[in-house]
Amino acid sequence: MLRKGFISKFNYSNNLKAGLNVALLGIPQGMAYALISGLPLYYGLLGSSVAAILGSLTGRSRFITLGPTNATAVLLFGVFSKSEMVSSNGQLDQYGLSILPSILLCTSIILIIAGLLRVSFLIKFISRTVITGYISAAALLIVVNQLRSVLGIAQHTFTSTNFFETILNVLKFSVEFSPTALSLSLITAILYLSFQYKFKTLPNVAVTLVISSVVGLVFSSFGHTVPCLSTFDTSLIPLSIPDYSNSIDNLDLILNTSFALALLCLIEGLSIGKSLASREGDRINGDKAAISFGVGNLGCALFCGMPASGSLTRSSLNVSSGAKTWHSNLYTGIFIMCGYFLLGNLVKYIPISVLATLVIFIGISLVKWSQIITALRTTHSDCITFLVTFTTGLFFSLQLAIFVGVITSVLLFLKKVAQPQMTEQQYNEKGDLMDISSKTSKQKPEVSIVHVEGELFFAAADLFYEQIRRVGENRNIKVLVLKLLNAHHLDATSVLALEELL
Repeated sequence: MLRKGFISKFNYSNNLKAGLNVALLGIPQGMAYALISGLPLYYGLLGSSVAAILGSLTGRSRFITLGPTNATAVLLFGVFSKSEMVSSNGQLDQYGLSILPSILLCTSIILIIAGLLRVSFLIKFISRTVITGYISAAALLIVVNQLRSVLGIAQHTFTSTNFFETILNVLKFSVEFSPTALSLSLITAILYLSFQYKFKTLPNVAVTLVISSVVGLVFSSFGHTVPCLSTFDTSLIPLSIPDYSNSIDNLDLILNTSFALALLCLIEGLSIGKSLASREGDRINGDKAAISFGVGNLGCALFCGMPASGSLTRSSLNVSSGAKTWHSNLYTGIFIMCGYFLLGNLVKYIPISVLATLVIFIGISLVKWSQIITALRTTHSDCITFLVTFTTGLFFSLQLAIFVGVITSVLLFLKKVAQPQMTEQQYNEKGDLMDISSKTSKQKPEVSIVHVEGELFFAAADLFYEQIRRVGENRNIKVLVLKLLNAHHLDATSVLALEELL
């Protein structure tokens, strides 16, 4: 009993510590992701809190901390920007805000159905190279979209739809930069890099945000103009009800975005959870996790949140901080909710350029050069999949990049497995079975033995048919023996091909 009580108390203290550490990271991250999406700041805080609480209660895993992520934030901004629902100040207009709950509701339904039908295993057929290409493109978009705030460029009536257009617009108006904003950005960058170098275990995003905000107050006291974030009302938690009429008018946009978000949540969240669990010698239930993703996004749809997925940085910090059970994620959500109620009037002291600089560092941290090099050098299929996903994300949209990348990886996979290995064999003078090659002496055997290895499903049936027919065209052949011991997954198409050959 004493030992059980000691373990329980030990777990409680570790979970509480982990929850606090993740919350200190999640609060500034939530505001940063809201800024990336063009949403009011409290959407990021409420999304981080509600998703973490509901996700922990339904998923009951310490390896996946739900909340807004860079990938989902940039995808959302890209969708609304393409639809011209982003105003000149980079914020989503009221019409866009009215259909956001419908997007989250549809996303949650897709995820819950995927979990209940136990189809989350299908995600393993999607190459991780797709996510590498997607996140790399998203990281570059995050960086360039924040350059205007870092430089303090006055808001203009231009909306950028892709990476290169954004770069050109920033360069066009860069002569109007604000020395004050640029100075605060440089100070923030120096502080953050110094803390990361000296004190990696600290919540450096939060610490840097506080110190740089104090520096911004000093600049203001000397008469410099320092644009800061807008305050929000925290007297209660606002509700967001899906707008039926607007949702019907934008049904295609809602469904396409929901499928992209759901697919991204499954790929991103499950890969993070499985990776962290395997390091600890544990495992996660993919279907249960998918349901928790759906429930988390359902809460975000009803309580003014933003899309939630498994966060790599917060999930990793949760495990490394000593979390022992799923309760740590519950504490994270509660702490962030407390931050929501406390920060409403304090955000007016946070300079926009400071938060934008920290967002850039968050974006840069997403670029994993080792993963990119592996994707480019391993196989031709991986290289093509990465480049297609990456360039589609930069030139068109991240929403399209997800679908194009998945389709490309699946098609290349089918092409690879649809080529069964077939060798013609014969007996040599010693009576041993051997492969017939170009160097084999030409004979006119009456018996041909064909050894088939690999998948013989519908995609391989045509190739199988043609190769066997070519062997059978030899007029000397009286007997054709097919060795199919290592041929797998014969389906109706392959059986019909065999009947035609007979």
